[in-house]
Amino acid sequence: MEILRTEGWVVARSAGSHSPVDIFAAKLGATLLVQVKNGKARVKAEEAKELVKWAEAFNADAEIWHFKGRGHLEKRRLRARK
Repeated sequence: MEILRTEGWVVARSAGSHSPVDIFAAKLGATLLVQVKNGKARVKAEEAKELVKWAEAFNADAEIWHFKGRGHLEKRRLRARK
């Protein structure tokens, strides 16, 4: 979340996160929905579809952020807002 805050986003997380969205962020009229994974965890196809469904409902960007260790972050964009 700190990564987004330093870029000027207003950020909130989904407590307990059993939803497809772990982080909700907004900046200058844009909305970003993020699913976060660590280590060897992967996003299943159904989870990715649900994240895209939410992003469409909010006209938001949707990304999966995968923290792989040693500070390495891999971001994958699933949907770009229109």
